[in-house]
Amino acid sequence: MNMAEPIDNGVLFPAYSKYPVSLIKGNGSRLWDDQGKEYLDFMSGIAVCNLGHVPLKIKRRIQEQLEQVWHVSNLFHIPNQQKLAQMLTAHSCADLVFFCNSGAEANEAAIKCARRYHQRVLGNGRYEIITFEKSFHGRTMATLTATGQDKVKDGFFPLPEGFAYARYNDIQSVEDRITERTAAIMLELVQGEGGVYAADPEFVTRLSVLCKERGLLLMIDEVQTGMGRTGKLFAYEHYGIEPDIITLAKGLASGFPIGAMMGKKKLRDAFSPGSHASTFGGAPLAAAAGLATLETILEERLCERAEQMGAYALQRLQEQLQSYSIVQSVRGLGLLIGLECREPIAPVIQELLLHGLLVLAAGTHVIRFMPSLYITKEEIDQAVDIVSTVLERR
Repeated sequence: MNMAEPIDNGVLFPAYSKYPVSLIKGNGSRLWDDQGKEYLDFMSGIAVCNLGHVPLKIKRRIQEQLEQVWHVSNLFHIPNQQKLAQMLTAHSCADLVFFCNSGAEANEAAIKCARRYHQRVLGNGRYEIITFEKSFHGRTMATLTATGQDKVKDGFFPLPEGFAYARYNDIQSVEDRITERTAAIMLELVQGEGGVYAADPEFVTRLSVLCKERGLLLMIDEVQTGMGRTGKLFAYEHYGIEPDIITLAKGLASGFPIGAMMGKKKLRDAFSPGSHASTFGGAPLAAAAGLATLETILEERLCERAEQMGAYALQRLQEQLQSYSIVQSVRGLGLLIGLECREPIAPVIQELLLHGLLVLAAGTHVIRFMPSLYITKEEIDQAVDIVSTVLERR
């Protein structure tokens, strides 16, 4: 297949390794490039387009908002922001919401909130956050330091102090890293970037108890797992726990930039006036998109659909690929699925692209599948057939 090289006029920093494709149109689980080629999308913009591309209800809500006001300031009340916060707290264990622009900003807010809660509300001076090896929490200086992967830190030293790293699913490793400085523990319940590894239920239960016993905040990073991706509105619901802080972004507004840090009411005084802010956070357009997205997920029971379609996709992948020597394992939760291979998967992803299937890497050996929550069995079958065709040649 001939793929026309998009124009690179040299004005962008080369921070991304781009595919030689310009995607210009989307509808549902399909995308089209500027050459007219169609793709089946199992990336969803890295778990952003949970409702597929250009969902009608969200489009209409944004169009309505475009005719009213685009931006004011968080110095004023924003009705849709208030409504979105009310819906998020009504359907979670959180009581309060702070809106920002991205997952990194949401996690940055969580780190700041945890420190200020201990230092200014409790007065104990704690500041250290325990995170986990292979975790990913963002690209700001604090969140890349929180990330348990050295590759994202290269060239950015010195890093901020105040972070320690434990082994995932190892409660003793966590206990060994708790000191008198420890303020909180930050955890992904499925490590997406780290290889699609789910947390063990017993580990999460013990971690929750440990936080309560030691006076630590439990912060769950739901940037990738939230908004129905794992078969629940939030992944923590699979584990029967109540975190103190939840962070959201990606799928919250169907492609409009928005992030949210949600927390328990005891944290209210940690973010007193002037302590933290975001110029664009929860602005009218993004709040309208987020409100329409959450309404759609709840009204159309898309969490249940994600659970069902995820189980179907997992079964189809396991059955069809189990005999392939390149395949080591298939795992996942809901519609966040990882296919681990015995060799680097970068060439495989390139070949899948040529066959019209868009997928992601999760590390060097894992292919990550994150389709729309509206994905059909027929589309899953099509994707599995493409993967099978590519892998049987290797």
